[in-house]
Amino acid sequence: MRLRFAPSPTGQLHVGNARTALFNWLLARGSGGTLILRIEDTDVVRSTKEAEGTAFDDLRWLGLSWDEGPDAGGDHGPYRQSERGHIYRAHAVELMASGKAYYCFCSEEDLEQERYHALRAGLPPKYGGRCRNLSRDEARRRVENGEPAVVRFRVTDEEREIAFTDVVRGDVSFNSGVIGDFVILRTGGIPTYNFAVVIDDALMEISDVIRGEDHISNTPRQLLLYEAFGWKPPRFAHVSMVLGPDHSKLSKRHGATSVSEFREKGYLPEALANYLALLGWSPGENEELLPLEELAKRFRIEDVGKSPGVFDPEKLAWANRHYLKAAPPDRLATLAIPFLQQAGWVTEPDAAALEFLAHAVSAAAASVDHLDQVPARLRFLFDYSASRALEDPAVRAEAESAAAVIEALADVLANGGRLLERESFRAAAAQVRQRTGLKGKELFHPIRLVLTGEAEGMELDISVPAIERGAELQASGLRPVMGARERAAEFARLLRAR
Repeated sequence: MRLRFAPSPTGQLHVGNARTALFNWLLARGSGGTLILRIEDTDVVRSTKEAEGTAFDDLRWLGLSWDEGPDAGGDHGPYRQSERGHIYRAHAVELMASGKAYYCFCSEEDLEQERYHALRAGLPPKYGGRCRNLSRDEARRRVENGEPAVVRFRVTDEEREIAFTDVVRGDVSFNSGVIGDFVILRTGGIPTYNFAVVIDDALMEISDVIRGEDHISNTPRQLLLYEAFGWKPPRFAHVSMVLGPDHSKLSKRHGATSVSEFREKGYLPEALANYLALLGWSPGENEELLPLEELAKRFRIEDVGKSPGVFDPEKLAWANRHYLKAAPPDRLATLAIPFLQQAGWVTEPDAAALEFLAHAVSAAAASVDHLDQVPARLRFLFDYSASRALEDPAVRAEAESAAAVIEALADVLANGGRLLERESFRAAAAQVRQRTGLKGKELFHPIRLVLTGEAEGMELDISVPAIERGAELQASGLRPVMGARERAAEFARLLRAR
């Protein structure tokens, strides 16, 4: 089994295209087949090397490797359509020599007029055949004289059904009468999509083509080309589109739509890949969150549904939370560093700083959907400000009513040791409770305000030891952390001064 993924490097890799790549990868790996990466870059205006490189990075980030194509190693590839022009032109000449294709000199204005009149008559627009019967000698002479020309494929006059069995959608058929002679080489010898993809898939011996349902209308033209060359077509499987939560085409107005955007938000690749596999397919056995290798063992393209896959950000967040909780702390710290650097709290952390971050980020990641939310959860560590907290009228009012708790906390911490463990924090809180007679929210909410500068956050018996360990840390690459003792003293002093 030989499959291919063939992106156009004209922009970022959309999650819909990423799912198509994933389905191809799952089928190839699960069947012991070969996956080919082919770059369809004949759009010379919009195709860029930057977009190509980003697509490679995104695919590798998702965990998808390929066996042939750019950067695959060995003697296979690179497969870029922009480097295969001579192959397409040679096959066009072959069709012209057998009378199955011909030069067309019609101008854009002529073709637009044909289209206009067809639509007014309620007919599907198609080429009228003005250049169909030009003699080869006349066509050759006009080309040699520099007259612009395209090459059209000659569709037989006799109407017939063009049918194929789609692995996902079942039997599909088109009437050849609505197609018309279509362009296979543009002016300058640049191949059209339908021509290049048939040549490439045939020469690369592609056995199965998995692609989006928006390509169904291209299939009859491609089948005519396979027939003209005497080639056996591959199996086609047209998977549904990925829609937004409102069941419209997934677009920017729904939020992130490209793999790069999800990377930049701090989603884990295994979460995004696993979630994309669930859009239109189920691994069965009441299981959803599985490693890619296990998904590949279970994947059958015949089990992919016809209905559109609806992209649910909440379900993706659920999958990501699962993988965040399962990830090793040192990996989470490494992945979170760019976000902490953007916040200005981390530069180039040394080994001790990395060890500290591993604990802190792991604790923060337990309550976020993606890693770009970690800095907000760790603000209490690196950006504490008693004065900023007290500028909030609600905080100031609560602090004034809880002055006894705040004074008692400052005194307990000033005369005790560092609260490096959960037990030591709980013991200090118990002393404040004994002095004030308060408990529950009346006790712990003022303590939270004093020690974190925030009204909510992680559990205090987790966050306070993190504060204390950060204050004692002798490491480079981290913004200094103010200890709990110093925070309580400053908060109490500022409250008295108001």
